[in-house]
Amino acid sequence: MRRFRPLVFIALVLLLQYCKPAVQLTAPPADAPAALVALTGASVLIGAGDIARCDAQGDELTAKLVDSVLRADSAAKVHDEVMALGDNAYPSGSAQDYAKCFAPSWGDTAKLIMKNIRPTPGNHEHLSNMAAPYYEYFGKAAGSPKKGFYSYDIGEWHAIVLNSEIVVNTSFTNEERKEQEDWLKKEVEGNTKKCTLAYWHHPRYSSGWHGTEQRLMPIWQILYDANVDLVLNGHDHNYERYLPQDPLGVLDSTRGIVQIVAGTGGGDLRGFGSSTPGKNSAYQIQGHYGVLKLTLGKEEWQSVFIDTNGRTWDAQGGKCH
Repeated sequence: MRRFRPLVFIALVLLLQYCKPAVQLTAPPADAPAALVALTGASVLIGAGDIARCDAQGDELTAKLVDSVLRADSAAKVHDEVMALGDNAYPSGSAQDYAKCFAPSWGDTAKLIMKNIRPTPGNHEHLSNMAAPYYEYFGKAAGSPKKGFYSYDIGEWHAIVLNSEIVVNTSFTNEERKEQEDWLKKEVEGNTKKCTLAYWHHPRYSSGWHGTEQRLMPIWQILYDANVDLVLNGHDHNYERYLPQDPLGVLDSTRGIVQIVAGTGGGDLRGFGSSTPGKNSAYQIQGHYGVLKLTLGKEEWQSVFIDTNGRTWDAQGGKCH
């Protein structure tokens, strides 16, 4: 048997090289409970970005996962909200894409349980008349048409939803960019909750195909100055968590913002843009559909990525600033 050991070693090296973008490669057992993360009296925010396609089944799988968590939490009288982190209906966020792709999976509010979806738009939504079908589909839940930024409370937490297309899409004007920033400044100044999170589509930091988006620096600076705790994004079709950082990407364990990318809702899955993770990238997962589940307690949070096989990855947590 000794002569086979070199072949086994080579096979293991090749396997590790193929999976290299994942910082941590092990997952809990397949029977690990989806409700692994729990805080007494906490609320739950669950979801992902880059979701629905009519020509694939990833969104149906993640929708069933969301529904299973909602059913369990409903029985336990937990306050749930569902986030959709942009590029919610492929290929162009048209009315047909939402009706035939998103509605039968994530948008199905009759088959299992009512979903209270809190969306944000992505770049694909803006391929269709500047996201007009997106605003029509979600109605008041999406905020004002052509703006898309809004906020809501979830238990002990305040959630701020921004439209990153206003920042990166040249169809928007500098005046519209300033309007969102001015709104954000007033929003954080008037916030009375100790714990705050924000989400939008394009990540400020990413090791994925799209990479880091420098144009989001002003938004990040406003959030950092206001002691915001978490930022959630989609756009890159993988999962990635960053250690707490300041607006320049410097590690900051005192006031830094933890950013989590979860573009794993059903669109084509992708690897990472480089075999070297971005600075302060703590955990990467590629090749798995799934959702991010945040348990939001009083002055603390816990998070876990749940894949469509029910496995839980990267269970983390922290205290509010």
